[in-house]
Formats: sequence, C-alpha cells, structure tokens
Amino acid sequence: MDVDLRKLRYFVAVAELLHFGRAAERLHIAQPVLSRQIRALERELGVGLFVRDKRGTELTAAGDRLLTDARPLLDAAQALRRRVAQAARGQDRFTIGFMPGVAVAGVLRALAERHPRLTVDVVRLSSDDQVEMIRDGRVDVAFLRLPVDTRGLQIRPLWEEPRVAMLPATHRLAGKEHIGVADLADEHLLQAADSVPEWRDLATELRTGTPVALPVFTAVEEKLEHVAAGHGVAVLPLSAATAYVRTDVVHVPVRDIAPNQVGLGWDASRHDVLISEFASIAEGMGPVG
Repeated sequence: MDVDLRKLRYFVAVAELLHFGRAAERLHIAQPVLSRQIRALERELGVGLFVRDKRGTELTAAGDRLLTDARPLLDAAQALRRRVAQAARGQDRFTIGFMPGVAVAGVLRALAERHPRLTVDVVRLSSDDQVEMIRDGRVDVAFLRLPVDTRGLQIRPLWEEPRVAMLPATHRLAGKEHIGVADLADEHLLQAADSVPEWRDLATELRTGTPVALPVFTAVEEKLEHVAAGHGVAVLPLSAATAYVRTDVVHVPVRDIAPNQVGLGWDASRHDVLISEFASIAEGMGPVG
C-alpha cells in the first residue's frame, strides 16, 4: 500500500489542532471533505486514528504513532521537491543555516575558494526552526545549538562555549565577575525551563513545585528586550550574548551551568560529497570560522 502524502498532510493538520473545523480552515478545504479524507486514510491503514466524542477530538495510540512518523515524511517530500526544482533550474546552490552568534564567514570563504562556481546562501535560524529547516530542505547544512531532536539527522559536534546570564544593567548582580545558578533561583526565566535544567531543578526544589517560565521567548532579540524591561533574565551562549551590543543589558558568566555545544547537522539520508566536504572544513576551523 502506498501512503498518500496529501492525506498524510491532512491528518497532521487535524492531529496538531485536534479540531476538524480549524484544521479545514488551515488547509483551505471544506470540513466534510477533510473528514472523508481522514476516514479514507483510516481505511487504508486499517486503524482508527482519532476518537471523536462530546469532549472533543483525541488521537488514538495509532494516531499518535503516525503523527510522530508523518512529520519527517512530509518534510522529506518537501525537501525532495525543492532539490528537484533547483536542479531543473540548473542551479548549483548550497545553503547554510546558522544560529545567532555562530560566525560562518570563514567557512563560507573556504568553501567558495574550493568551488568558485557554487552559489552559497546563508539563512539565520532560531531555536524554533533550526531542525525543521534541515528536514524540509530549506538549508543543506546548519550550525545548530545542541541538544536538538536528532531523528533523521546526522550531527557532528564542533565546539563548546560557556553560557552567561543576561541581566538588566541595573540588576543587583550586574557587574559581578561571575555568579552561580543559585543567584538566579528567584528570577523569572524568559525561556523554556528545560533549556536551563540547572535552574529548573533548583527552582523546583526551592518552590516545591515545577517552575513555570512564562511567557517563553525563543528569539534572542525578544529575550533581550524583555530583559532590558526588567521582566526577567535569560541564559545565552557567550557568542550570542556578545553579538548584541546594548547599554541596558549586561551579561555575567554563570560558573555552574553546563556549556552550550555547537554542532553541524544535515539530513542523514543525504550522502552528498559537498556536505561531507563542508563538514570537514567546519570541523577544522573551529569556533572562529
């Protein structure tokens, strides 16, 4: 049996929203059409994917498994379309993604020297999309801030760098040579608590409950604006912190928070010689690349 990618895309929309009406709006189709397509997919697979009752729509165990596996399939199909279209246009192009603070000029120059006819693009990533852009083919390789979901990816660790606390310039800890995570235990963290497990664990212990870091911001610029406004603190890799020059925000080293690791990632199903060559260049140049 061949899996219909269109039905799979319809399924993912419903599974993510758990609402047939909103999913139909997202897909720009009528709700009865969507319902028929989902029922057809269930017949083809021989399993029920959703449970619908007065309380709403929920995934079955089979539906939950399909959602996990469907996303990379759809991403791979999108990546395939992009690469085929690029080949049809006769483009010799290589796209590199990078996270804020990661300098890529050196590796770009090295690649250009080896392949002068190659068009090299760079795309700035965020913590929300750094893996997604590899999977759907928008970038060929990406400098990632680990850890990430490595399913379907090949990851080559490159280097580590310390992380620092971003504080308002008027903060009581501003100007300290270094601090410990305990100094931040009572602060509001402007990012997902799991991204700083040392803070999360200590805050949980002190507050006898799971700490909630809300609102959560993923873009560095958003975090810094809220830090400057006194809404909380953020923990960033040193290179990301120093990439933004501001007078209303300072950074202070945190001695007992694990360093951030930078790695190069690409689609594990691709075995392009150019990707392997670029990975070797990046590995040889280190963090100053």
